[in-house]
Amino acid sequence: MINIGFGANLVLGFFVILGMLLLYFVRIVRPELSRDEDIFFATLGLIYSCILIIHGWRLDPILLFSQVLIISIILSTGWENIRLRGLIAKKIKDQITYPKKK
Repeated sequence: MINIGFGANLVLGFFVILGMLLLYFVRIVRPELSRDEDIFFATLGLIYSCILIIHGWRLDPILLFSQVLIISIILSTGWENIRLRGLIAKKIKDQITYPKKK
């Protein structure tokens, strides 16, 4: 039986879905920032969000709070990772465009 109720688990699941879709669409929008393992992590995140949406009604408050903390840490770390990839790509592009003089 599938029991989907509106609650914090549904909101968390949609945040994870949004984050994983953004990670997947980085491959289309900025291919220089994407890595091959991003598809693997996006797929795992989508599976995790589906499980959270479908079975999240069984979480007691402390487990739900732990899921909130885990999801916020993962999404912020992913955001930082993509931002750092952009800075590295820009640095490499600048070094190719303007090589250092010896």
